[in-house]
Amino acid sequence: MVRGVVAGASALVIGSMGAWAQEPLRIGVLTDLSGMNVDISGKGSIVAAQMAVKDFGGKVLGRPVEVLSADHQNKADIGGPIAREWVDRQNVKVIVDLPTTPVALAALEIAKAKNVAVLASGAASSDLTGKYCSKVLAHWSYDTYALAKGTARSLTLQGAKDWFFVTADYTFGYNLERDARAAIEAAGGKVRGSVKHPREVSDLSSSLLHAQGSGAKTIGFANSAGDMTTAVKQASEFGIVQGGQQIAALLAFINDIDSLGLKVAQGMVFTDGFYWDMDDETRKWSERFSAQMNGAKPSMIQAGVYSAVLNYLKAVEAAKTDGGEQVIAKMREMPISDMFARNAKLRKDGRLIHDMYLVEVKKPSESKGRWDYYKILRTIPAEEAFRPLSESECPDVAKK
Repeated sequence: MVRGVVAGASALVIGSMGAWAQEPLRIGVLTDLSGMNVDISGKGSIVAAQMAVKDFGGKVLGRPVEVLSADHQNKADIGGPIAREWVDRQNVKVIVDLPTTPVALAALEIAKAKNVAVLASGAASSDLTGKYCSKVLAHWSYDTYALAKGTARSLTLQGAKDWFFVTADYTFGYNLERDARAAIEAAGGKVRGSVKHPREVSDLSSSLLHAQGSGAKTIGFANSAGDMTTAVKQASEFGIVQGGQQIAALLAFINDIDSLGLKVAQGMVFTDGFYWDMDDETRKWSERFSAQMNGAKPSMIQAGVYSAVLNYLKAVEAAKTDGGEQVIAKMREMPISDMFARNAKLRKDGRLIHDMYLVEVKKPSESKGRWDYYKILRTIPAEEAFRPLSESECPDVAKK
């Protein structure tokens, strides 16, 4: 009788293990497919995730890997329920991309409760690895601290001592301005003030006139994507640069430069985490990406999605589990190196540190054609680019 019970239990265990082995490991790409981030994230992030799965071999621990995707429309009250549906009903084990910080925070709360990994490539706030840090989170591509340290500090040290901000009126904009202010003041500059504007607007003339009237020598755009390109275009129309003021875009992507055109964007200096034409490795990967994207080159968000998913799958294989906290812990132990992540390490606060790049947009006469847009002025070493652990607000980081 006992032997029969044991045998039956063993059969159940073997059967459940077999079922688990057949259950796909599902990756959810929670992205923007209809709003201002569609070019820098969107379909390109889905393609990047699919490329990573294919390059890994399509299976992990004997299980097929599936990529799901959804449009969060840049709204936490849409993105949050999608994340909950994925986790509760579709057994999604990792949520990736997440452009816009409020959506990332909403997804993170759900993921923490269910031990699901979060690989944030699109969200920017440095608070994600500060007061909101989590053992299930890896913040991958960039953050507001790195952008501010790279651009605002560099320009201030070069003589741009007098600033005014045009800032997007939500978490990302506030954090970017906050981190830029700190970098400017630490480098000996000052900030005269700022003006806030709603997200995804078609007219920023009032904000720009306010900035122009401030008399500040440098106007910093603490916004992104469509808001940033609108600001740059209208600043050109208003003759702000011709009038003697300098424009500094604190977050720009190669897709934004393509939209603006070199005639308008030439001379812009900003910080990026990836450039398709940096070397043979980046060119080869980007050519594969472009073949699926009608010729478009990848943004650092999209390249970061590929890198994050590929390294996540390696960690699942090594950890022999899909538990979010366990996989992220394994990622901290493992070497991380690919065409995106150079000199990279996943720290205990969840921040992936890696080299960043200070770039300048070429003049039309310097470009050989479409997407040949950057001059890399400086490689910013990983340890310099991101907030030091000693300054972290993350509760998981032991204070000295």
